[in-house]
Amino acid sequence: MSALLEIRDLRKRFGGLAVTDGVSLALPAGARTALIGPNGAGKTTLINLVTGHLRPDAGSVRLAGRDVTRTPTAERVRSGLVRSFQVTRLFPDLTAREHLALAILQREGRAGAMVGHYERMPEVTAEIDQLLERLRLAEIGRRQVAEIAYGQQRLLELAIALALRPKVLLLDEPAAGVPQGETRLIEEALAELPAELAVLMIDHDMDLVFRFAREVVVLAAGRVIFTGPASEVTSDRGVREAYLGSYADARPAA
Repeated sequence: MSALLEIRDLRKRFGGLAVTDGVSLALPAGARTALIGPNGAGKTTLINLVTGHLRPDAGSVRLAGRDVTRTPTAERVRSGLVRSFQVTRLFPDLTAREHLALAILQREGRAGAMVGHYERMPEVTAEIDQLLERLRLAEIGRRQVAEIAYGQQRLLELAIALALRPKVLLLDEPAAGVPQGETRLIEEALAELPAELAVLMIDHDMDLVFRFAREVVVLAAGRVIFTGPASEVTSDRGVREAYLGSYADARPAA
């Protein structure tokens, strides 16, 4: 199966430190892959390289067969490579509907349109309604972000990402900071992502990782030390030593 996202031998050094050291991985359509590893393993740097926030020293990034290694971040987004962040980057004074209107207008190349006029655009408002309903946010659509719960803010970020119509979605700890009682909503939203969407998720919550991912990639010291089915990662000796440790000992055999 051809890959939607293909990373080939990606390398990045900061001074004498190799933070990304020959990383390769591929995501086909429909992938549900988790990227895990200890703090300092290079996970966020890798995502920054893939999305264009950093430029690699060597290697390549291909999206749907096209080399985007030197392509600006905004163009990668327009081409279908979309990222969510570990910490919310929402505007507290805008409503959920206004955020989604901005995303839709940006996707359509109409970012210069006055967002206050979006209610006069039936196709935009219909899509907003669908996204809010899909992410269980219909009741708070007209409330400012500062007034809604943090878990709802994370769901809104996911709705914004979907409004950009990604082919590949990179999720950086989608439930980070969400109270335990609200994480179920995040997991339900992740489970209902479009089947054809390729998803790469970074997370330290191993229970969430194993409920979400079919494949796991493990980074340690900038290198991939494991790629394979989620059911096999806890039995890999190198992964146990580098990262999972007591979690692997406590987890029941698959």
